[in-house]
Amino acid sequence: MKNKTYLIFAILGISIISILYGYTKFTVPKDKMGEMNCTENPTTLRTSLFEPTIENKHIPSTNKTPKGMVWIPGGEFSMGSNIEDESLCSLKGVTKDASPIHRVYIDGFYMDKTEVTNEEYEKFVKATGYVTVAEQKPTKEEFPTAAEEDLITGSVVFTPTPTAVNLDNFLQWWSYVGKADWRHPEGPGSSIKGREKYPVVHIAYEDALAYATWVGKRLPTEAEWEFAARGGKTGNLYTWGNILKPNGEYQANIYQGRFPIKDGDTGEDGFKGIAPTAQFKPNPYGLYDMAGNVWEWTNDWYSNDYYQYLSTKEKVSKNPQGPIASNDPSEPNQKKKVHRGGSFLCTDQYCTRYMVGTRGKGEVRSAANHLGFRCVVSK
Repeated sequence: MKNKTYLIFAILGISIISILYGYTKFTVPKDKMGEMNCTENPTTLRTSLFEPTIENKHIPSTNKTPKGMVWIPGGEFSMGSNIEDESLCSLKGVTKDASPIHRVYIDGFYMDKTEVTNEEYEKFVKATGYVTVAEQKPTKEEFPTAAEEDLITGSVVFTPTPTAVNLDNFLQWWSYVGKADWRHPEGPGSSIKGREKYPVVHIAYEDALAYATWVGKRLPTEAEWEFAARGGKTGNLYTWGNILKPNGEYQANIYQGRFPIKDGDTGEDGFKGIAPTAQFKPNPYGLYDMAGNVWEWTNDWYSNDYYQYLSTKEKVSKNPQGPIASNDPSEPNQKKKVHRGGSFLCTDQYCTRYMVGTRGKGEVRSAANHLGFRCVVSK
């Protein structure tokens, strides 16, 4: 059974992991792997600089604001990242898909204060009978080389290792778990009882889109998401500023300690693993958890060179909707959308993509126990 579980993970789960770490594990020298003691000290590219954010002036009446949402004014801002050494002890070049910094204008919109929670998603499922991708049995048409007995419902779950390991093989700490889904975040035996205010996870792109459509909303574009996360500020490293721990306090639910071993997360931020929504201070726009806790889907197709395209197309890109198709040279046959924000598993030992300008990517029918979403509404 163990071999079957490994096989089904390799077949169904590999694309979900590639989104989060950008294949850095395949390029890091062996002497930089293993039990690392890293301190975050990002190196910036001085040739790529931020210009001031210019917010729109229009502020709609507060009685028009949908429940649970906040107004994001939109405007013109510098989008992207000038950090060249994001993760794995200052390994350079990891965030090149988030450069160059380029000017973008977006219209104002409303955005959910928090990620969609279990109780909110449960209302949707009860009202519609919707079945998520993780709850659907994979088909031979999708995976023609898989044995019939290996085609089981489930999703990808972080599974800590018993001891320290080299960080060059993510299969050591990720497992495809049968019957893991949004109702059973860690697999059979787990549940969302008592986790009503936690963000819903194991959500594939179409699962997020279906919910958004049902509530009369939509998923944000990548540009909208970043403008909102920056909170009107210019070029900050994080949604709260440029210091990871102002006054010695963590501002987001991320991973502290030795990754990825069992009980390695010390929980210095107050949480070991996923946390309920809105446990940290909101950003200047009143948005919670725009860094850490769970990754969030956006509506844009992922392309590794999309920012380069925008930077040469025009001086200011207006309401960009992303590329017309997915393009990831590392997995050219996978259709991927952009993820943003990082998760509770982001750590300076392996992935610091809680930095506001950095990007993630995910195959549209893949999910994991640190992947959720929030919605927006146009003005």
